[in-house]
Amino acid sequence: MKKSKFSVLSLFLVMILVLAACNGGSKETSNEKEEGTSKSTGPKVLNVNNSSEPGSLHPAKAQGTHDSWILNHTFEGLTKKTEEGKIVPAVAESWESSKDGKTWTFKLKDGLKWSNGDPITANDFEYAWKHALNPDTAADYAYQLYYLKGGEAYNGKKGKEEDVGVKATDDLTLEVILEEPTPYFLDLTSFYALFPINKKVQEENPDWALEAETHVSNGPFKLTEWKHKESIKIEKNDNYYDKDKIKLDAVNFALIEDENTAWQMYENGELDLAYPLPVDKQGQLVNSGDKEFQNGPDLAVYYYNLNTKVKPFNNIKVRKALSMAIDRKMITENVTQGGQQPAYGIVPPGIPDATGDFQENTGNLFDENVDEAKKLLKEGLAEEGMKKMPDFSILFNTLDAHKKIAEAVQEMWRKNLGVEVKLENAEFQVKLDREKAGDFQISRAGWIGDYVDPMTFMLWETDGAYNDADWSNKEYDKYLKESKTAMKPEDRMPILHKAEKLLIDEMPIIPIYFYTKPYMVKSNVTGIYAPINEYPSFIYADKK
Repeated sequence: MKKSKFSVLSLFLVMILVLAACNGGSKETSNEKEEGTSKSTGPKVLNVNNSSEPGSLHPAKAQGTHDSWILNHTFEGLTKKTEEGKIVPAVAESWESSKDGKTWTFKLKDGLKWSNGDPITANDFEYAWKHALNPDTAADYAYQLYYLKGGEAYNGKKGKEEDVGVKATDDLTLEVILEEPTPYFLDLTSFYALFPINKKVQEENPDWALEAETHVSNGPFKLTEWKHKESIKIEKNDNYYDKDKIKLDAVNFALIEDENTAWQMYENGELDLAYPLPVDKQGQLVNSGDKEFQNGPDLAVYYYNLNTKVKPFNNIKVRKALSMAIDRKMITENVTQGGQQPAYGIVPPGIPDATGDFQENTGNLFDENVDEAKKLLKEGLAEEGMKKMPDFSILFNTLDAHKKIAEAVQEMWRKNLGVEVKLENAEFQVKLDREKAGDFQISRAGWIGDYVDPMTFMLWETDGAYNDADWSNKEYDKYLKESKTAMKPEDRMPILHKAEKLLIDEMPIIPIYFYTKPYMVKSNVTGIYAPINEYPSFIYADKK
């Protein structure tokens, strides 16, 4: 009985001490949070949102930012880019090129390992690049390897694999031979289509990149969980050569198509980084002085594809009329509200010309003019034997910003041209698949430069992998071919200016605006930066 009373009293005293400690701890933690210096004793986990379920986390099969944002944190190529955009060694420790610029020799770092412990060798790059070029792989980005000698011929079933200009001369040496000198080739080696893949893994399981359990990579993080259409988790890769500089233990991607939902999660503390943002929030934040709001340039253009194989979008006058009837300034100021610049060409600011900036030197390649648009539409329809526009729709992937832009364009065409258009939304991967199949009339699109050169925006070469407008012009093709063989900027840049002008003159696509990169990141997260042609990078991020 005495023992029982003593136990109760002891328990009571212990509870008082525990409560006091908890209250004291809560007060201290609260103060630390207010000062932005809260300390975490558990794993450092960053929570972000990815706007769509990835189609594949295979470097050769990836198609868009919903894939590449994760790939850029789980893989690494021969080179990588610093925050300032400088090309620096990654898997390669050094390289050199021949005087004619056609032969490149890369020396790999010794002792590198895949996330499963296998050694990384030059053979992994030779195998990966030839795998992407293999016509049976059906890699959309195979064309980025056409710069290799014999690359296009092999991909087009007109050449042999052994004739492709990439060869591992030993485990740590990769020799690359180009068809022609390519000024931006070194930049391209940091792009995800040129990442290595593990040959043994690929040959044992061709579907290795579709599940976390079988995924093998070589970057700072490795894929450890993939709940399809729900979430993805990547964790620090202890086999990464620079692992001591990686501060985060894991990154959770919530797969959220609705940016308004992502914003609510950010406000509730469920996300540490939110991108993209709801357009109305962007407008409020641009000049707010909010320290968590980040914004900067983006090497990217927002545009509409016009299916040139479907009447009346095969008619240049109709295409021009639709473009000239859009008020881009109204869209950037009242809809997107993120400091975007109206686009009257396809190449965004931020790319060096022979002198100055390429886009600034280009200027506006067309004007908005409602009266001229009405005239062109009438003439174009008459040429196609039509009295009015047939039923058609704008296809866009499920994102509120895309819907609001489409609604603005819908109203402009109704008001300015008397044209009625329907709106149709779909999941991002579904939209991409429909574009490849030509199953659309007009579709929303965006393009982020794969490298810093105007050539990365010249997508509309005949039968090009991303020529979703299905447009063809022999003179345009000729310009692109000529620019690929000219090494000096003063020789090749004027050719690319001609190509862009020709493209806009025929208007198979409708440029809308040049992107910016507005995103939110919590104040206790440091080390995140946004390369000009990539989504925000958190490779070297830290969380207090």
